[in-house]
Amino acid sequence: MADTALFFREFVRSPMVTAAVTASSPALAGQMVLPVPERGDPVVVELGPGTGAFTSAIRQRLGGRGRHLAIELNPRLARILADRFPEVEVITADAASLPDQLSGRGLTADVVISGLPWSAYQRPLISAVAKSLSSTGTFTQFTYTWSLWAPPSRRQLSELREAFEEVVIGRTVWRNLPPALVYFAPRRRAARRG
Repeated sequence: MADTALFFREFVRSPMVTAAVTASSPALAGQMVLPVPERGDPVVVELGPGTGAFTSAIRQRLGGRGRHLAIELNPRLARILADRFPEVEVITADAASLPDQLSGRGLTADVVISGLPWSAYQRPLISAVAKSLSSTGTFTQFTYTWSLWAPPSRRQLSELREAFEEVVIGRTVWRNLPPALVYFAPRRRAARRG
């Protein structure tokens, strides 16, 4: 309940920065983290982690392996996240800075998991994510089922299809409020040469 109240307060303060009124459910988190490899030491980046609904699921999936970075724009939520998950490298920044954040650390992402709202996609964020992934990396993003036919959702899906070899749409997660589904976008497209 504390996270719900916190999300609601942050939403009221700045709905364009914190676009959700409640944290995602464990059922949705479980779907979002499916691309995190069960072996090896992957680099996993989380965009818009909020209070950590997906962070916790990523930590469980990694089981102490790999490297986990979380980029959160809201400084209050970033502080809470860093306190809850000291093993996660929390970066207070805009998600669009992802390529710079990774290159400055000499990293390429194996998985990027996004909890960001539509408003974050007003700029070329999908192409920034694609540039940050390894050639076999996967990007996951959720959307609410009621909004699938809205122009921002259709635009986002179109941009995903342009940037990635395929987009797999997961089953509806009914145990989320509101119900949601996950886009799995593996294998970024090679840059086209003019």
